[in-house]
Amino acid sequence: MKKFVSKVKNQITGKILMAQSLLRSQHGEGFVDTAIKILMAVVIGALVLAGLYALFGETILPTLKQRIIEMFNYGG
Repeated sequence: MKKFVSKVKNQITGKILMAQSLLRSQHGEGFVDTAIKILMAVVIGALVLAGLYALFGETILPTLKQRIIEMFNYGG
């Protein structure tokens, strides 16, 4: 019986020490870091989409429209 009690005490002590070390550890990723990463991804994505939208709206589509009109509007 003493061996069993000693074994249980050792297991409990080990679990307590592991919990203390986990609570004291200072590494890992926090909520603020994750929020900043998500915010950066959203902002960069929005900038890229806005740039592509402006590029297509002002540069590519008018040129494409003019080329299509010229292609189908031939004199004969």
